[in-house]
Amino acid sequence: MHECDVVVVGSGAAGLTAALTAAHQGLRVVVVEKADKFGGSTARSGGAVWVPNNSVLLDAGVEDTPDRATAYLKNLLGDSVPEPRVTALLDNGPAMLELVRALTPLKFAWIPGYSDYYPELPGGMPGGRSIEPKPMNGQILGDELAHLNPPYIGTPGGIAVTAADYKWLNLIARHPRGVLRALRVAGRRVLTALRRHHTVTFGQALVAGLRAGLMKLDVPVWLDTPLVELRRDGDRVTGVLVRRDGAELEIRAARGVILASGGFERNAEMRVKYQRSPIGADWTTGAASNTGDGILAGERIGAALGLMDDAWWGPSIPLTGGPYFCLSERSLPGCILVNGAGERYVNESAPYVDAVHAMYDGEATGVPHIPSWLIADQRYRNRYTFAGLSPRQPFPGRWRKAGVVYSAATLEELAALIDLPPGALRNTVEKFNVAAKAGRDDQFSRGESAYDHYYGDPTHRPNPSLAPLEVAPFHAVKIVPGDLGTKGGVCVDERARVLRPDGSVIAGLYAAGNVSASVMGNTYAGAGGTIGPAMTFGYLAAMDIVATENTTTTTESVEPATEDRANTGGVA
Repeated sequence: MHECDVVVVGSGAAGLTAALTAAHQGLRVVVVEKADKFGGSTARSGGAVWVPNNSVLLDAGVEDTPDRATAYLKNLLGDSVPEPRVTALLDNGPAMLELVRALTPLKFAWIPGYSDYYPELPGGMPGGRSIEPKPMNGQILGDELAHLNPPYIGTPGGIAVTAADYKWLNLIARHPRGVLRALRVAGRRVLTALRRHHTVTFGQALVAGLRAGLMKLDVPVWLDTPLVELRRDGDRVTGVLVRRDGAELEIRAARGVILASGGFERNAEMRVKYQRSPIGADWTTGAASNTGDGILAGERIGAALGLMDDAWWGPSIPLTGGPYFCLSERSLPGCILVNGAGERYVNESAPYVDAVHAMYDGEATGVPHIPSWLIADQRYRNRYTFAGLSPRQPFPGRWRKAGVVYSAATLEELAALIDLPPGALRNTVEKFNVAAKAGRDDQFSRGESAYDHYYGDPTHRPNPSLAPLEVAPFHAVKIVPGDLGTKGGVCVDERARVLRPDGSVIAGLYAAGNVSASVMGNTYAGAGGTIGPAMTFGYLAAMDIVATENTTTTTESVEPATEDRANTGGVA
């Protein structure tokens, strides 16, 4: 048996932030991680953080305010998420970020212009609230660097690229800033080589920085240590049973257990049980270890579940080496997305969660929407980077062999290759071309939102998101409903405490990140809307453990104090 104050299950951004917070408050913390690498899905992600009104934004001159952020989430979420949870996110996110900045080597930068996903809503910001970790030298981790989970797609030669770089590198053949950005990235690569650094960016930088903070606080992260079950004494969770070094080990947690073990995107049985068909476990970019262990463990002791039918969706290309999550590709002018009838059904530039919701909603009508097809002409390929391919670079033969990409001299020939009605595809493209030349999409309003323009082409007129498809050959790329991870899990309150179906608190048990039902509900506020709330609720879990323990030192019983506070709806 091992004893500590707090056990954190999972080593993504939620778990590492929770552990950092608890250790900073003087608690003895152990982090257990199922995989042989730390970082989970966060390390595989873009690493953006959405935390309104934080100091990084304010220092950059972004004019955010608490009232503006509250208005935005109120208009976006409505009544779909309990108001105290939303308030907890907004009130505590900035403090969480300050603690992370103080206790780790992480430095953050605003991503200029990366719009909120619904900037036209009251409180939305066309300039964006998203921040990202700056590139950092992973060698600060020493031997631990070898245990950092890799990104889901690597860059050629290990070149360090940021989210701000990515936008302009896509336009290297179209805009001077694309060339300048490429030179900056190349210079960074040379400097890194000269210094003999191992530069990490995106989500890897975020978790590397958090891990470095934990190392300073002597917090262990046990790898290859999967959760078996939660331990209880009566109704209170008192620890976990894990598997370590081939044997089961009980870890007693005197003050609390924080679940941060990710979603269930890699659990095919759970996906079929809870989500719409067609669905599978091979269209996700989530960590391979995310099979819902924490969710199932919580359910076994009576936790309520929510949002199990949803995910952090995104139209994705099912490449032979794993899915490619489409960000810029759909928004660049010169392409459209069509269903099995050869018709458009959504604003191609829409936030990725909305685009996949439209895929599934369309599937329910009886018209096949899965797979969909991204149709583009050769001018589009000549101008823009596509799924890691440089402008003009031919599609790899393995993509064609796998049935992911098709090309033809005419739209009718292309339609025949992918089993679409040739006349319907031709009519769809001709109708779209008229709208594109006019710069106005009356069918789906593509190009009207500031978000649509972020990955558009600012050199293209009259609309940076719209261009006709006219230059042969024409290409079709298969699109499926991929995801960054699932967003359903155990239900929690505004203090990250896990709840039963009747709303009562399971004492001693907390959850943050994708193991819990998201505070974003069925939508997505902006880039980093997964990671920012995950870190904030990890922070809240640790702070509540500290606050609850301090309260019980002057009371007769732990349970009455905890339950009384649960009924106030307040935030610790």
